Amino acid sequence: MTTQDGGRPLLTTETGAPVADNQNSETAGRGGPLLVQDQQLFEKLARFNRERIPERIVHARGAGAYGTFTVTADVTTYTRAAFLSEIGKQTEVFVRFSTVAGSLGSADAVRDPRGFAIKFYTEEGNYDLIGNNTPIFFIKDPSKFPDFIHTQKRDPHTGSQEPDNVWDFWGLSPESTHQVTWLFGDRGIPASYRHMNGYSSHTYQWNNPAGEVFWVKYHFKTDQGIRNLDPAEAEILAGKDPDSHQRDLREAIERGEYPSWTVQVQIMPAADAATYRFNPFDLTKVWPHEDYPPIEIGRLELNRNPRNIFAEVEQSAFSPAHFVPGIGPSPDKMLQGRLFAYGDAHRYRVGINADQLPVNRPHATEARTYGRDGVLYDGRHSGSKNYEPNSFDGPVQTDRPLWAATGVSGLTGNHTAPAHAQDDDFVQAGDLYRLMPQEEKERLINNLAIALAGVSADRDDIVERAIDHFRRADSDFGSRLEAGVKERRR
Repeated sequence: MTTQDGGRPLLTTETGAPVADNQNSETAGRGGPLLVQDQQLFEKLARFNRERIPERIVHARGAGAYGTFTVTADVTTYTRAAFLSEIGKQTEVFVRFSTVAGSLGSADAVRDPRGFAIKFYTEEGNYDLIGNNTPIFFIKDPSKFPDFIHTQKRDPHTGSQEPDNVWDFWGLSPESTHQVTWLFGDRGIPASYRHMNGYSSHTYQWNNPAGEVFWVKYHFKTDQGIRNLDPAEAEILAGKDPDSHQRDLREAIERGEYPSWTVQVQIMPAADAATYRFNPFDLTKVWPHEDYPPIEIGRLELNRNPRNIFAEVEQSAFSPAHFVPGIGPSPDKMLQGRLFAYGDAHRYRVGINADQLPVNRPHATEARTYGRDGVLYDGRHSGSKNYEPNSFDGPVQTDRPLWAATGVSGLTGNHTAPAHAQDDDFVQAGDLYRLMPQEEKERLINNLAIALAGVSADRDDIVERAIDHFRRADSDFGSRLEAGVKERRR
């Protein structure tokens, strides 16, 4: 029997047995102690204790939605990726937005970069594009990433985020000056996920059917317009509605106000890279638009909310190593580190079969592998062989790489990234500052001064080192910041 007389389905245990009473635990007499034989109770408690997987170390706080990507320009000159093969072609996507430093229960309206991760469910497999709402990042080498994140998280001794740690690291890592300037500017606190841009930040490879190679950067320009929160407004909103960004995204889609972004790419012929004035694979640098103007290629729209946040947002797993034919990695050292780290994080958090969960598995094709077993394995391969090569008609390789080979030379070793003509850690931070209107400069100085004033009173060296970096970016920047900090540290 599966239904009651009233037609409602029967409640069952995890294994399908009907539940007689879901309101009262079984006891030894009325008012007596519980009985171990009440397996419905213990099944519920045991499941409840295990309902949460480990939260992400970074990007823990997030929201997501499904939608479509539509090609609006012919890019077949540059890439053989099938989902980009013709104007008007549409591909299903899932996008996850997130803050970086906060934990799962943190507020949305805070000063922090925002993750902007996109899963394209293409007919050649899933393509994951991992980005942020900033075109740059704090560091350029993955060996520094764990240390950087440690400074942004709670100190293991005090249990709080410590300004000393944050500014000590940034001051000793001058390449962070550009990103810190961006973060403490107006766009450091977006009004919502719908009102911010997204960027690949990293450089990627495109290759066309003829084997020609191009380096690309992606830009997602919000069609809703840029909107930001001032710090006082954000502080109130974070306290009143910690879920403000998640709520805004969900309710906009429910109203039929589907958020969208115009998708652009900057394209650099491979031959330009060696002599370009900036290292094109340095994550702390942008390619100025006058050098490589952004070209519109598509439109991203979000039009469907997830039905279960845990299954579809928390268990969603993105990895920059998920490429499709015609797209591949670049020599960007941070990207190279993330090719391993992201997938490994998901194998730890969700399990070895994370990519076969509904939100992660291919939607427009089928995954055919020789991987078997492990947590969450559902037996999908039935009796097929789990080794290759085999003579049982199992899947075989294509003999065509997804991306073109990259030339290398020299000796192995712990090398710094190659320096180009204008590669220092401050020039682009200075350019960004000088682009700002006077009122925006004042807000930037004020935001930075308040943050630096939080450094311990006996650690003026940390403050002075940080100010010196901004002074090297622009003398006016540094002088005004120095005065602002002194005023607040009297």
